[in-house]
Amino acid sequence: MSTRFADRVATARRQDFVGRTVELTGFAQLLAGDGGALVWVSGPGGVGKTSLLHQFADLGERAGRRVVWLDDAMPDGDRLVVLADEAVETELLGELPADAVVAVASRSGPPLQYRTDPGWSRVLHPMPLVNLDPVESGMLLARRGVPASAHADAMAFTHGHPLALALIADVRAQDRAPAAPAGGPEVVATLLAALVDAVPSPEHRLALDAVSQVAVTTEPLLAELLQLPDAHQLFEWLRGLSVMSASAHGLVLHDLAREVLARDLRWRHPELHTTIHQRAGAYYRRRFAGATPDDQRRILLDFAFLHRDNPVIGAFLQQCPGGDLRMVTAGPHRWPALSAMVRRHEGAPSAALFDHWCRHQPEAVHAVVDADDTAVGVAVLLTLHAANPADPATASAFRRAAPAPGEAVSLLRFWLDAEAYQQPSPTQALISLHAVRHYLITPGLGYSLIYHADPELWAQMCEYVGFTRADDADFTVDGRRYAGFGHDWRRMPRLAWLSMLASRETSGEPVEAEPSTASGPLDRAAFTAAVRTALREWGRVDRLATSPLLTSRFLARSDHGRTAEALRAVFEQAAATLADSPRDRAAYRALHHTYLRPAGTQQAAADLLRLPMSTYRRHLAAGVDRLTEILWQWESAAGP
Repeated sequence: MSTRFADRVATARRQDFVGRTVELTGFAQLLAGDGGALVWVSGPGGVGKTSLLHQFADLGERAGRRVVWLDDAMPDGDRLVVLADEAVETELLGELPADAVVAVASRSGPPLQYRTDPGWSRVLHPMPLVNLDPVESGMLLARRGVPASAHADAMAFTHGHPLALALIADVRAQDRAPAAPAGGPEVVATLLAALVDAVPSPEHRLALDAVSQVAVTTEPLLAELLQLPDAHQLFEWLRGLSVMSASAHGLVLHDLAREVLARDLRWRHPELHTTIHQRAGAYYRRRFAGATPDDQRRILLDFAFLHRDNPVIGAFLQQCPGGDLRMVTAGPHRWPALSAMVRRHEGAPSAALFDHWCRHQPEAVHAVVDADDTAVGVAVLLTLHAANPADPATASAFRRAAPAPGEAVSLLRFWLDAEAYQQPSPTQALISLHAVRHYLITPGLGYSLIYHADPELWAQMCEYVGFTRADDADFTVDGRRYAGFGHDWRRMPRLAWLSMLASRETSGEPVEAEPSTASGPLDRAAFTAAVRTALREWGRVDRLATSPLLTSRFLARSDHGRTAEALRAVFEQAAATLADSPRDRAAYRALHHTYLRPAGTQQAAADLLRLPMSTYRRHLAAGVDRLTEILWQWESAAGP
């Protein structure tokens, strides 16, 4: 008796099938029972729903049941296994025999009616499918003839998505691109068609492109990315897609869908890719200042996510912490365990210095704890206004930073994972986020230093984030040298720093940072040029944030620190002295309506002041000169 073609296909399916052990076991148990059941298999396109239904068919036949695929004809008989490769109308399901075991495959989960109705909920068995795990992925690739040397690349791109793994195996088998990366254009295009439901319009496709670039999407963020006043309808459409899931903080795109959409956008429209990243970065920077500490941590995670594909920082960000790790201020009850970590990795003298800071700046001592509240890491982030003779690190730090009176110096003095020490790890990533938040919110911060036991490992990463090698800040404890990397906030203030990170993220390559040296005062010519530039850029906070005037001594006593807001406040204060002087009042009015509260154009300012243009320009020049003179006097006197 000859073998049917369909039998050969079924045999091949069985041989290639991997994983889904829990689902197959559960279905077999339902077949062994006497009652009916509704199994609802759900998941995004290509995750293996139809393949699993074929395995259910084999199980049904082996259990002695009649297997039918549901079509327009209503099946009848006893002990049926009914399979449907799409959602089925409730009325049709209700007409099936009571002892039938029904399996439905759908991108969406079971309708609310089935989950809440007392009758349907008793027979409903939801079965959401996820991607294959690494072992199962390796088995599938091996059975498809993909060599073991190519497995890591394939799994990194696919995240275990079955269709993606099969497509990669197909490309390699046909030798179309045997040496190409797993996510080549052919694989990406096919996956896009499989993963993404029908897209109603170009605006909906743009929304998909936008959410593929960010970690979590909210409605306000989507509106920002698309430059729309109202993104509610698009957000609701995204919410209904099978490749989307809802988290506590917004919509999250499934890993493979994100990877596929992101690769397609980078290849198809690199300019749009850059624009979306720039808009996202600007949104996060704007939200950070007014956020709560918990929200600030999430914003930093979202901001860091934008850098995930950068060749320098990406490897470190792959270790981004999940929800199980937390950073907490370490109370005295944690100090012995944390000191033991330091002693284990750095020796008893370093542990003694750690104990010193527990006693003298306990608020700087933090523990990284897991879900069981067990300490798995430690960080000591000091904020100092003077060197401490007990710790040689502080003398080196202050020699490097040369802070002005009132300026603070921060030191990430100790940081480590209990097991990995200072290797990349989720603990290291969480400590980094904690440090970034400290840099952004600490008032009067002039200089920051991070110390590494292995500077070679961290040199590129530190350079990328604007922390340059500071050899003169190195120190030695117990014969072991710790290398310093520093950032001068007087030369590059915080908003300018975030803007730099954003520009490096969208450039695709790390930008060479200028060697950092302790800041020096501007001479009179440079000072005058900086004042005029600041006036021209008065309405651009991002540009004021990069002004060399932020290194000026007259800002040392500002309540706002060295920020664009502080610079504006000092300019306003200096301009007010002109307003109080009858001799300078006309100059002040020209200055006020041109720069401080601009009328729009110089002609509009002249018209507002009812002056001929020649007279207006003379008054304006006098106002700029007098303002510069007052600011220079304050600079020379080290404060207003």
